[in-house]
Amino acid sequence: MKKKLAVVLLVVILAISLPCSEARAAEGITWRQSDTGIWGGDIRALAIDPQTPSTLYVGIYGGSGVFKSVDGGASWSAAGSGLAVPYILSLAIDPKAPSTLYAGTYGGGVYKSVDGGASWSAAGSGLPSAPIIRTLAIDPQTTSTLYAGTQWDGVYKSMDGGASWSAANTGLTARWINILEIDPRAPAKVYAGTAIGVFKSVNGGASWSAVNSGLTGTRINTLAIDPKKHSATLYAGTDLNGVFKSSNEGASWSAVNTGLTSNRIKALAIDPKAPSTLYAGTDAGVFKSVDGGANWSAANTGLTNFVKALAIDPQTPATLYAGIDEGVFKSVDGGANWSAANTGLKVSNINTLVIDPQAPLTLYAGTDGGGVFKSVDGGANWSAANTGLTNFVKALAIDPQTPSTLYAGVVGGGVFKSVNGGGTWTAASNGLTNLDIWALAIDPQTPSTLYAGTQWGGVFKSENGGTSWSAVNVGLPMTHVTTPAIDPKTPSTLYAATDGDGVFKSVDGGTSWSAANNGFPYAYVNTLAIDPQDPDTLYAGTWANGVLKSVDGGTSWNSASNGLTAFDNRTLAIDPQAPSTLYVGTDEGVFKSVDGGANWSAVNNGLTETRINTLVIDPQTPSTLYAGTEGGKVFKGQWSHSLFLPLVLR
Repeated sequence: MKKKLAVVLLVVILAISLPCSEARAAEGITWRQSDTGIWGGDIRALAIDPQTPSTLYVGIYGGSGVFKSVDGGASWSAAGSGLAVPYILSLAIDPKAPSTLYAGTYGGGVYKSVDGGASWSAAGSGLPSAPIIRTLAIDPQTTSTLYAGTQWDGVYKSMDGGASWSAANTGLTARWINILEIDPRAPAKVYAGTAIGVFKSVNGGASWSAVNSGLTGTRINTLAIDPKKHSATLYAGTDLNGVFKSSNEGASWSAVNTGLTSNRIKALAIDPKAPSTLYAGTDAGVFKSVDGGANWSAANTGLTNFVKALAIDPQTPATLYAGIDEGVFKSVDGGANWSAANTGLKVSNINTLVIDPQAPLTLYAGTDGGGVFKSVDGGANWSAANTGLTNFVKALAIDPQTPSTLYAGVVGGGVFKSVNGGGTWTAASNGLTNLDIWALAIDPQTPSTLYAGTQWGGVFKSENGGTSWSAVNVGLPMTHVTTPAIDPKTPSTLYAATDGDGVFKSVDGGTSWSAANNGFPYAYVNTLAIDPQDPDTLYAGTWANGVLKSVDGGTSWNSASNGLTAFDNRTLAIDPQAPSTLYVGTDEGVFKSVDGGANWSAVNNGLTETRINTLVIDPQTPSTLYAGTEGGKVFKGQWSHSLFLPLVLR
């Protein structure tokens, strides 16, 4: 989240002192750190102690994983000791023993703490391999019973406090579970909000049936149940179609969206003492209804947008908390006014880094919640460069011919453009029908031509420097495009890496696409890199299958992962002067290959944060590289041919 977090500039010092093959074996990286400037963040979950509401927890996607406050959000401290996977998507507190809590992670399953977050341990045999736990729910009457909703494997149930789990998917045709809600009055009734609608179980997950009559939006992000004793009312928040209400336990639904200016609902919360009052967290902030959803009004004074989590004080419902990309905000007057509650909360993600090709000491960092930061001294110091820019910057691209021109891809905000080196930004999204921008690429020969990769909207192209855009998706599934990559010698040839559909290739500037997946064992591709001297050679960093290499322009692929132990391979960088040297940033740090991917070795000495989101190489001095991490730090590395030489840190 936003505030001024310190970039943590860490200095890689790569050294080599021996020639040829002996020298290769001696390669190593030492990392050092200095703090001066970046804040950002990504709050995915909020949980309040029902017995002591001044105690609350936030789940962070990255960094320390969990933070805890014991003073109602006035100050926070890290509470992630023992979390081997600090990508937290969900939290749940035992209502009878609030020192016991559970955290659902991305790729690491469920973790449990029995001491209020002081320490954590993995909970659970019986879960699938590397499960993504998007939601957790605890039976309020029998708290040893809990449910986990996964991203790919449906629902799992534990009856022994997370010690063991079993699948609970009979009748559940959806396997992507966004939210689970248990009826507090009849805990055998469980509702699942999924990617294809709402499912209901009346027997504790033993079997499920769809309950979607009247739901015109079936991608369900959140559910909320009226807590009144005899109520049959529940609400569903959808991804694109607003809020729906059911007064008969899901048998039928109707839209309740009057006054909502955003229909992308990420969170719902009901006042436990006055259940006709409820709140919706959206990409346009918080909305409030006092008549059971019949009418809504914005409740955003002092609050910035894109609310992903909401929590209400169960004892004092006028006090509520919102988790957004910039941290935690608190209201003590039922949402009328909000103020930041972030002291001590350091939760930054560095999503992307770019270097000025003409002045390599100038670089830019795109963050979760903190927008763009700029350094003009090789990363020693940073300052915010956000005027006119919204916050969740997933992608940056710099004009190679006019480096003062930059583009930023914003999740939920589209594309922004700066023509003065990040001094000011203006929206450049005309024609974009999908504003979730995850990747950008610029034609190196004609920089007014650029491409934007979106989440679930495919690829968009601009031929006038972002003034207007049009979709270029013929032959391309409307998928999550993680990386567009352009052939540097023939820019009409480009590739799109996708999260679930493999690699696609276009030879006509995006007009048409065809799959380029022969030899791909797995379809989840995080990143692509093209050899600048031989564009038929390209590399793909994948989730779960290492690095793959093609030497025929994507016609066929082969594994290039010997020595690479990481599961999640997120970013690739190729030495522009010696393209057989390349780096991959992973969930286990940085790996280096000096033989075109045939062999890899870890280069992590001193790297205190090993979850790497982005890598860039200085184009003029390729021995200098930068790594941006999940925890909000930037590391800088320099290769010496004789000895380790630490850089002066400020």
